[in-house]
Amino acid sequence: MSIPPESHGSEADGDAAIAAQWTRVLLQQRRTTLPKRLQGPGPDPAQQAEILAAAAAAPDHGQLLPWRFIEVPQSQRASLGEAFAAALLERDGQADESALEQAREKAYRAPWLLLAVARLRGDDAAIPAGERLLSTGCAIQNMLLLATAMGLGSGLTSGKALQSGALRRLFGLQPDEQALCFVSVGHVGQARKPRERPPVSAYFSRLGDAGSDQGASST
Repeated sequence: MSIPPESHGSEADGDAAIAAQWTRVLLQQRRTTLPKRLQGPGPDPAQQAEILAAAAAAPDHGQLLPWRFIEVPQSQRASLGEAFAAALLERDGQADESALEQAREKAYRAPWLLLAVARLRGDDAAIPAGERLLSTGCAIQNMLLLATAMGLGSGLTSGKALQSGALRRLFGLQPDEQALCFVSVGHVGQARKPRERPPVSAYFSRLGDAGSDQGASST
């Protein structure tokens, strides 16, 4: 993609305008690509390091670092597959071998696979779980945007297996930690049809405008 340089204003203003244009393009290009639509190769080690470093720019009240990411290398995909199968059996003890094999297969789809883990309590009661989740979401979005800038596809997946004892044991999660989602990154093998973005009017209002206080109780 090519963005023309600004030809007016100071050099600093021009740099800011170019950065803003690149950011707008990047935000519009980012979209979810499911693991089954990703293909190898995944990001190389240098790209992985950059993507992970992007998470550190997330806002973090109290500098608690309430999130972490655990990579699942190819050598551990079989273990993850067995955890998925065990999680299915936790929910449905009658699951047949076909269903169990489908659960195992999910572990192999993404070229680069990370588990996002949030620490929601324990070290500072003054900072609520909501702020910790917000910080985690910002960290993940930073990673997704940089992956997009690198020409890579990415997506988030979750599911009931994240809350299973089998998965918690595999990743060594602490009692105050919660597995939020898997982050998958790779090259886009099958492009997804872009979804329509919601208009700003669907999620923005001004305090005091008619209808802006919908949902508030009257006394």
